[in-house]
Amino acid sequence: MKTTTRSFTQTASLKCLTLAGFYLSLAFSPAMAQSAAGQGEEEVYNLDDYVVVADSLFMDQVNALKTPTPIIDVPQSLSITTAEDISLRGFSGIGDIVDYTPGVTMSQGEGHRDAVVFRGVRSTADFFVDGVRDDVQYYRPLYNVEQVEILRGPNALFFGRGGAGGILNRVMKKGVVGEAFNGYSLSLDTFGGAVAQIDSNFALNEDSAFRVNAYFETFDNHRDFYEGEAYGVNPTARFRLSEQTVLDVSYEYLDHERFIDRGIPTANGEPVDALNDIVFGDPELNESTLEAHILRASLQHTFTDRLKANLSAAYGDYDKVYQNLYASAYNAATNVVTLDGYVDTTDRQNAVLSGNLVGEFETGDIAHTIIVGAEYLDTESQQDRYNTVWSTTGTDKEEFMANRPLSINGGVGVNAGGNATSVGFTNLNDNTTADLSVYSLYLQDEIELTESLQLVLGARFDSFEIDVTDHKPGGTNGSRKDEEVTPRAGIVFKPEENISLYASYSETFLPQSGEQYANLGDKGLDPDEFTNLEAGVKWDFAEALSLTAAIFQIDQDIVQDDGNGGSETLNNEINGLETQVRGYLSDRWFLTAGFSYLDAELDDGGTPREIPEHMVSIWNHYQVTNKLGLGLGATYQSESKMTNSDNSPELPGFIRFDAAAYYQINDGLRLQLNIENLLDEEYYPSAHSTHQATVGAPINARFAVVGRF
Repeated sequence: MKTTTRSFTQTASLKCLTLAGFYLSLAFSPAMAQSAAGQGEEEVYNLDDYVVVADSLFMDQVNALKTPTPIIDVPQSLSITTAEDISLRGFSGIGDIVDYTPGVTMSQGEGHRDAVVFRGVRSTADFFVDGVRDDVQYYRPLYNVEQVEILRGPNALFFGRGGAGGILNRVMKKGVVGEAFNGYSLSLDTFGGAVAQIDSNFALNEDSAFRVNAYFETFDNHRDFYEGEAYGVNPTARFRLSEQTVLDVSYEYLDHERFIDRGIPTANGEPVDALNDIVFGDPELNESTLEAHILRASLQHTFTDRLKANLSAAYGDYDKVYQNLYASAYNAATNVVTLDGYVDTTDRQNAVLSGNLVGEFETGDIAHTIIVGAEYLDTESQQDRYNTVWSTTGTDKEEFMANRPLSINGGVGVNAGGNATSVGFTNLNDNTTADLSVYSLYLQDEIELTESLQLVLGARFDSFEIDVTDHKPGGTNGSRKDEEVTPRAGIVFKPEENISLYASYSETFLPQSGEQYANLGDKGLDPDEFTNLEAGVKWDFAEALSLTAAIFQIDQDIVQDDGNGGSETLNNEINGLETQVRGYLSDRWFLTAGFSYLDAELDDGGTPREIPEHMVSIWNHYQVTNKLGLGLGATYQSESKMTNSDNSPELPGFIRFDAAAYYQINDGLRLQLNIENLLDEEYYPSAHSTHQATVGAPINARFAVVGRF
C-alpha cells in the first residue's frame, strides 16, 4: 500500500476546507432555497425521487416508527438513506452510510460484523428490519433495501431493550402491484472486487405481484489475503386480498464468507504507520462464514380511514462461524508482535410476532393518533468459543517478528525466537445455550392540541426472561427475569407549517446478559439504564431544502459488581450537538451536509472509546447537463480514544474526500464512477482495541453499469 505523508499545514488546510464548506451551506438563505425547483422527469437519475420518498417515515410498510408521521413532526433526530442514494453514491455496506451520518461512526467489529457507535454508544445488536429486531452479528447487505433509517437517542418504546444510543432500521423492498420492471447493476472496483445485482418485479394479476432481489459479490481490497464472496436472494410477494387488506411474504437466503482482518498494533499512543502493509493474522485461519434462512410476513388491514392494523411475523435461522489470530501486544523496540486468537460459533433461531393498532380520533378540539401494540420474541442461541493453544508456549499467546508476511500460515510457523511452532483452537473458553423469551406491550398517543402544538406520550412494558445452560465442565446454569417500563415523551411546536421546534425525553435498558446472550453476566444485578434529553429544530426552507439541528444529553447508569457482594452504579454522560442540511440549492445542485459535536465523560473521569469530538460530512451532486452529473464529498473525524482510558492510544483525526461521475446514456442505462479517498489520505477509521486499528483504504474507484428495462 502506498504511504502518504502530509504536513500539519496541509492537513489543517484540508480540515478547514471541509468545515468552511459546511458552514457555507448553512449560510444559504431561505430566499435562495425558494428557487430550488423539483427536477422534471427528463432530468437524469430523477434525483427528486429520493427526496420525496424520504419525506415520511411511513410508506406502505411497517417500519421504525410504525405510525404515519412526517419527519418534521418526529421529536427525535434521524436520518434516511434511500435505495436511490445507495445506488448513486456507490454504497456497498452499512459503514458507507454511517460515514455520512452525523453523530454516528463505525467500530471495527473485529472484521466480521457491523458495529455502529450511536452517539458514543457502541452496538452490535441494535439493528432492525421493517421494525423487527435483527440482532445476529454479520455484515448486512443493501441489495434489497428500500431505505435505511438511523434514529438517534435511547428509545425503547418501539424497539425494546438496547438502543442505548440509537438504532438502525432497514426497510426492505416489497412487491409492487400493477407494475412490471427489471433493474440491474454490475460493478467492478480497482482492487478487483465485483458486485452483480438484480431487481425484478412481476405483476401476477391485478391484485398480486412477485418481486425478486438477488446479488453476488466477490471481495478484495488493499490488504494482503483479503478475499471472499457473498450472495443472497430475496423473493417476495404482495397480495392485495381486498381493498382494505394487503399481505407481504418473503424469504431471504444469505451466504457470506470472507477473510478477517483486525488491523495493526499501536506504539507511542497511535497506530504504527510502518506496519500498514502487514496483516496480523493467518491467511488460512482468519475467516468468517454465515448462512442464514429468513422468513418474513406482514399483514396490513384498514378497518376505516381512521383505524388500521398491522401484524408481522419473522423467523430467522443463522449459522455463524468466525476464527482468527490477531495482535494483542507489540514491542516497538524489538519489532515483536504477540498473537492471540480464538474460534467462535453461533447457531441462533429468532422468532418474532408483533402487532399494532393505529387509530385516529378526536376528544373535543383535540386530535389523537393512538398506537397500541404487542410483541413476542423467542430466541434460542447456542454459542461456544475455543481459544488458541500454541505448541511452543502452551498458552494462547505466541510472539512473532512483525514482518510482511508474518511467519504463520495454516497454523504452522516460526516464532520470534526462530523456533517452529503450531497453533490449534483447542482450549474451551465457553459453551452455552440460551433460551430467551420477551413479552412486550406498548402504547403511544400523538396528541394534536392545536394546529401548532403536539404532544407525544407513551410507555412500553417488557418482560425479559433468559435461561442459560453452561455446557462447560463445572459450568453453572442459571436464569434471570427483568421487567421494565420505559417511557417516552415529546413536544412539538410548529409556529409555521414548515418549522417545528421539539423537545423529548426517552429511556431504554439493557439486561446484564448483554446484546448476544452468551452468558448471564452479573445475573444478580439490575439492568443498565439509559435516558435521553433532546431538543431540536426542523425547518423545511422550501419543498427541496431542509435543515435539522438537535442538542442532547444521554445519561448512562451502568450497574456493576462492587466486589463486596453488592453493586455500584457508574453514571456516565454524553452531551452533543447534531445538525444536517439536505436538499437542492438550485435546480441542478443537490447538497447534504452534516456536523456533530460529542462530549463524553465516564464516571471515573476517563474518556470513552470511539467518540470523535467533531464529525463533518458533505456531499454535493451537480447536474452539469441532462446526461452528465458530478459528485464531490468529504468526511472528517477528529481524533478518538481506542479504549476507555485517558492513557489509551488514539486514532488520529482524518479527512477523506470522495468523488463521483454519472453519465446517462438513455432512460434505461447509466454509467457511473465512484472514487473513494480521492487525495489518497493515510488514515485509520476505526478500531476494536489497543492493537487493532483498521487501516483505511488508499484511493480506489468503482465503475458501475446501472440499468432498468
